[in-house]
This record gives sequence, structure tokens and C-alpha cells, in this order.
Amino acid sequence: MAKKVVASLQKGGGKEHTKVIKMVKSEKSGAYSFKEEIVHQDKVKDWFEKN
Repeated sequence: MAKKVVASLQKGGGKEHTKVIKMVKSEKSGAYSFKEEIVHQDKVKDWFEKN
């Protein structure tokens, strides 16, 4: 599924975007989950600080 998202972004200026993935640990169960989002390259550092 991710390949489709990335391929569709390459058509309309999508090369300026980056897919970011962050691993987050649940406090209740201790299990890890992943947060994924596609953000503009200029906003990557801000995204990691915010999430």
C-alpha cells in the first residue's frame, strides 16, 4: 500500500515530500506501534519533535 502512496505523490511535486515513521511504546501494554505520515521535507524535524 505504501508503494501506491509514494508513486502517486511523485506525479505532482511529491519529490518534496518524505514518508516519516516513528516507533512509539505503549505505556499500558509495553508494546510498540508505529506512527506513519507523509510530510513536506521542510517539516520533518518539526514532525518528530511534535509526535
